[in-house]
Amino acid sequence: MAVRGADILILVNNVVVGGQQSATISESVETVETTNKLTNGFKEFEYGFGEWKISADGIYVQGDAGFTALKNAMRNKQKVTVRIQEEGVATEEGTALVTSRDLEGKYDDSATYSVELQGTGALAPVAG
Repeated sequence: MAVRGADILILVNNVVVGGQQSATISESVETVETTNKLTNGFKEFEYGFGEWKISADGIYVQGDAGFTALKNAMRNKQKVTVRIQEEGVATEEGTALVTSRDLEGKYDDSATYSVELQGTGALAPVAG
């Protein structure tokens, strides 16, 4: 069954970040070259270290507890627990650092925010 994008929420320290309009969860892994004289002229690789990041943006909601938690965590250099929720069910979680936060107040439109979270350690399934 297809999942609507609107049904994927980001929670920080178990609080939904309000006003979300989009969220991108990116996972990547480095590669380690293992080429040697016996690989017949072709490069060979193995998996190296992995990482994950979350980029999110939305409408700024004044006093929102989730947005405030992100702002305070970045200013106080504290890690946050991030939980990804699909259709009301927690699916994955991990620890992250808030690496950037933008608040934009346009003259003729709603105020918006964007935030970047850098995962530290693994993003893991939530035991259910």
